[in-house]
Amino acid sequence: MDKTLMPGYTIGADAYEDIPNVCPGYGRNAVMIGGKHALAAAEQKIRAAVAGSSIEITGSFWYGGEASVENMDRLMEQDAVRQSDMLFAIGGGKAIDTCKVIAHRTGRPFFTFPTIASTCAACTSLGIVYHPDGSLREYAFSKVPPAHVFIDTQIIAEAPKRYLWAGIGDTMAKFYECTVSSRNDVPRHSDAMGIALSAMCAAPILRWGQKALEACDKSLVTDELREVILGIIISTGLVSNFVQVDYTTGLAHAVYNGFTVLPEIEANHHLHGEIVSYGILVLLTVDGQWDERDRLYAFNRSVGLPTCLADLDVTPDEIGKVAEKALKGIDVRVYPYPVTEQMICDAIFKLEQYHKAHA
Repeated sequence: MDKTLMPGYTIGADAYEDIPNVCPGYGRNAVMIGGKHALAAAEQKIRAAVAGSSIEITGSFWYGGEASVENMDRLMEQDAVRQSDMLFAIGGGKAIDTCKVIAHRTGRPFFTFPTIASTCAACTSLGIVYHPDGSLREYAFSKVPPAHVFIDTQIIAEAPKRYLWAGIGDTMAKFYECTVSSRNDVPRHSDAMGIALSAMCAAPILRWGQKALEACDKSLVTDELREVILGIIISTGLVSNFVQVDYTTGLAHAVYNGFTVLPEIEANHHLHGEIVSYGILVLLTVDGQWDERDRLYAFNRSVGLPTCLADLDVTPDEIGKVAEKALKGIDVRVYPYPVTEQMICDAIFKLEQYHKAHA
């Protein structure tokens, strides 16, 4: 049996007011699990939205700071978490994935409340699990996405701009990875739907990304910001839910995973989408898409996304470790050609040369 599930979504500065209309069919009590800043921004708005309804909030918990098995186990020991009918996942990708994996493990519905637009985690069924040190541990596969996504645009507009900035990088990768990873195949209906939709993960971002960042810098909700938020969270998330995992990832995310072994990535607080945006440049260089690589390079420079190793606080002598780690995962096991460590290293050094010539 094949099954593809899609979440609904509500977007707007008043999005949380839709909770009493959406959630009662799933139970009566819910716990909130999220990041510290996310809970500070969203918790009282959520409580106000459910006041007087049939939904009761029975607990609020910090997710622990990392989407690790250790933090998930700790949360599942909480009585309120064990006894809840549904889970409210609040925050960014790691907070949401922590709650998501708990929901999958315990067979309960979950709802997401992204407070930043940095990844599509709020819309997807896939969870990503890390070791306590921030390095990748595993992918937690599931076919069950959130039941609904509540997107408060004002909270996202008031969040630090760097999260939207990173989300822009992560979102664009979906188009390039889907189209390259599936190139040698004849995709099935669900995969083909997602691959076609993936164009919505690049064109609107390239069109509206800079204006959206300017709006976020002023904490303003504009049409451009709304479109980019929908691209980052919804378009990209739907693609991820439609397509098989071998198409929804690729060399850009392999490169990201490679960089997670370097302590300076975590120490300097480089974000997932920020690194993935650099991974797109590596992907396009390996694939020989020179014109598109140059176009993306120019866009990255225009919005301050990384275009060279120095932007990630990495030195050339560390690239061998990055390439080795990049190929240990599943990201390029389905690809139009074999990818080697040397190809990744060569592409990175070609990017360094291109950057020196165009900086």
